[in-house]
Amino acid sequence: MMTATKKTKKQQHNYSWIVLKELVKTDFKLRYQGSFLGVAWSVLKPLMLFCVMYVVFVKFLRFTDGTPTFPLVLLLGISLWNFFSEATMMGLNAITGRGDLLRKIDFPKYIVVVSATINALIGLVINMCVVLIFCVFTHVRFTWRVLLLPFNFAQFYLLALGFSLLLATLNVYFRDIQHIWEVVSQLLFYATPIIYPLQLVISNLYQDIGMAGAQMVCKLLLLSPPAQIIQDIRHNMIAPDTTPTVWTLWGSHWAQFIPVALTFVLLAFAMYEFRKHSKKFAEVL
Repeated sequence: MMTATKKTKKQQHNYSWIVLKELVKTDFKLRYQGSFLGVAWSVLKPLMLFCVMYVVFVKFLRFTDGTPTFPLVLLLGISLWNFFSEATMMGLNAITGRGDLLRKIDFPKYIVVVSATINALIGLVINMCVVLIFCVFTHVRFTWRVLLLPFNFAQFYLLALGFSLLLATLNVYFRDIQHIWEVVSQLLFYATPIIYPLQLVISNLYQDIGMAGAQMVCKLLLLSPPAQIIQDIRHNMIAPDTTPTVWTLWGSHWAQFIPVALTFVLLAFAMYEFRKHSKKFAEVL
């Protein structure tokens, strides 16, 4: 009996893995179907956004920290946010967009959301290769901190997956969540130091609330998991001397681990809610 149970679990695992691979392949093909440039849009989109934001915010509005590496820091931030935005939006619509498949085939529902986020992850890998090429040509000096990047990217993916699972669950019952998330994601974008350096926040708020108040605002901004992760990746990959992080601004170890803890709390809560409601997805859809 035990052998049969193990065999059944192994068969289920293999079946789920096959379904996941096929969904990733299908989603990736459909994503660029009918497009003349195809996969090249994965590179061109963040590059075009970078050019626009660099001209507007750096050249005209002077949103810069004055260092030679800031254009690369900006490009990296835009690429990372592009992944987070795509992963959550694609994950949000994953279940509702696969309603016919969920009604016909019996397989773990979370696979649909995971496949959507993996497609966004593929785009991130392509973008990181482009950023790496720019780093090499601009003679960025890599330090031992690049060894921490796999942990940063793993946390970023788990954060995006947590948001995606929760949003996908909500979207089955409340279709307005799509419009609400668009507003919330824009709020998160501007609350995250992507197009502006934290030094600019301090200099702009210094006269109004003083140095201590301005530094506290920066500290609070970095307690947001997206801000913490993006700043960590920038710090560990490109500019460790000029990129403040939650680890350098907060002296308390408890405060430093708040955004990391929030990432895993969100993921655990999202997995619980998704598993709780997934049995009814086919009926509701």
